[in-house]
Amino acid sequence: MPAQGRKNVHGKAGVRFKAGYTASKNKAMLRNVVTELIVHDEVKVTSGVVDELTALAAKLITYAKGATLADRRLAAAILRDVEVKEGQTALQKLFAEIGPKFKDRNGGYTKTFKLGARKGDNAEVVLVRFAE
Repeated sequence: MPAQGRKNVHGKAGVRFKAGYTASKNKAMLRNVVTELIVHDEVKVTSGVVDELTALAAKLITYAKGATLADRRLAAAILRDVEVKEGQTALQKLFAEIGPKFKDRNGGYTKTFKLGARKGDNAEVVLVRFAE
């Protein structure tokens, strides 16, 4: 006999089945993926992540184009502290290389390429890279 009562609450007959992926996990995943995009200039993700990833990357590039101290701090709140090469972090690469590269461009900073289905779970994989 199924349990009666409210769903997704603790207590009698609560929380029997609940989604394991929360908003905080989604935010952490996006921070990791956008940092990898900046470090490696391209990243492979599933099709469900692409829209959020491109929006966050556009936000960071807009910060890098402004290049004020406030913009640097806003970008630092999103990016992980990853070292790209000796003495250069992802944040420094964003402001030194990627921001000036797109200085005259008003959007459309990333390109997406569909790669097909992943072998394990048949999820659609997309390659996201910076536009030329």
